[in-house]
Amino acid sequence: MDTSDPEIVFDEHGICNHCTDALMRAKTIWLPNKEGEKRLNTISEEIKNSQKGKEYDCIIGLSGGVDSSYLAYKVVELGLRPLVVHIDCGWNSEMAVKNVENIVKKLNLDLYTHVVDWQEMKDLQLAYFKANVANQDVPQDHAIFAALYSYAVKNNIKYVFSGGNFATESILPKSWGYNALDSKNLKSIHKRFGTRKLKKYPKVSFFRRYIYFPLIRKMVIVKPLNFMSYRKEEAMDIMKEKLDWQYYGGKHHESRFTKFFQAYYLPHKFGYDKRRAHLSSLIVSGQLTREEALKEIAEDIYPNDAHIEDMEYVAKKLGISLEEFRDIIAMPNKTHKDYPNVEGLFRLGFKIRDKFFS
Repeated sequence: MDTSDPEIVFDEHGICNHCTDALMRAKTIWLPNKEGEKRLNTISEEIKNSQKGKEYDCIIGLSGGVDSSYLAYKVVELGLRPLVVHIDCGWNSEMAVKNVENIVKKLNLDLYTHVVDWQEMKDLQLAYFKANVANQDVPQDHAIFAALYSYAVKNNIKYVFSGGNFATESILPKSWGYNALDSKNLKSIHKRFGTRKLKKYPKVSFFRRYIYFPLIRKMVIVKPLNFMSYRKEEAMDIMKEKLDWQYYGGKHHESRFTKFFQAYYLPHKFGYDKRRAHLSSLIVSGQLTREEALKEIAEDIYPNDAHIEDMEYVAKKLGISLEEFRDIIAMPNKTHKDYPNVEGLFRLGFKIRDKFFS
């Protein structure tokens, strides 16, 4: 990590606050040992017993990336019966589609694919670029979470299994992005820069996410990867052998949009290289040395202007010229706080989540 995060603080030993905070949180949420295995088995048995007679006892979202794919593999290994939902936001690579197909076939799982209306998604994503904010993944992330929760409700599924985990995601500066579930912020940006109504686009409000789902419907989010020794390289080797899974070359690169956004847009427009956070997380969880991470981050994901191909692809899909796209990206940077939001409510929501969610 470096000072591209304006909120970073280093102590006298050169250790930053992100590492210190992560190691403190690890004591309570990360159990890659016998205790974690025992706790996960207990949770699994409780779910099986409480969901007897139902077609599914849990639901998982599957993108085809490392975390969600390994989650599906481990959920089946635990003897659970998940409904698998894939949210197609229009940016899947061929490899991502193939990975999803192989996983559900090999594990004999039921898959439902929700295709987000492309005209609405395109309009919303172009609005976000015109807003010149950092987190351009919000339109996809919001739709994915909203649709997944919706299918859980439709199928009367109480347990939502998440691939979110400490081992690979313990560090992520808040200043680099913004909460994708702030529907007011999303609607505000779209109202100002969008051109069509979002009639079919999946949305989830603060009330539904933090009040209705956990407190009224008693929905529980479970993160199984926090209760096992989840090592990224080992997980990929297992999936290549057992599931014919293929790697994309980077975290979240199963989406061509996300690859361009994280590997070019963020570092060149805002100075944020998310690989710093991803690699730092692996260092904290003992999967990588600092020297290995420094060597990896020195490599350019887009050498010799290779980003232009993906940039042209994104611009074409958004219905604008490459020149127009460049002009939009060159506009002054903004933050999500420059648009109406409910950040204060989310602080309260996090407290509710920590109290009621697993």
